[in-house]
Amino acid sequence: MVKRLGNEAESLQGEVYSFTLVQDPPEGFEAQAPYYLALVRVAGGNLITAQLTDVDAGVNIGDRVEMVTRKLTTDGARGIIVYGYKFRPLVK
Repeated sequence: MVKRLGNEAESLQGEVYSFTLVQDPPEGFEAQAPYYLALVRVAGGNLITAQLTDVDAGVNIGDRVEMVTRKLTTDGARGIIVYGYKFRPLVK
């Protein structure tokens, strides 16, 4: 059963459940490679698939992360920047 995400800051935090290093990305994401793609377990137990950002020292299962807004890609034909969510290591 999927649980509704709350508006609390805790609902935007979670821990890395699983991850992979993408070295051969799909079209439109070539400039970002290599990058980490992770399943993040957030408050309430839901799993969210997202790219990781601001990762300097690698990734481990159980790492605490928080959701942030970041640039995902640029529409080449029109130059429109597409924003979305990613997760970064939790800022202490």
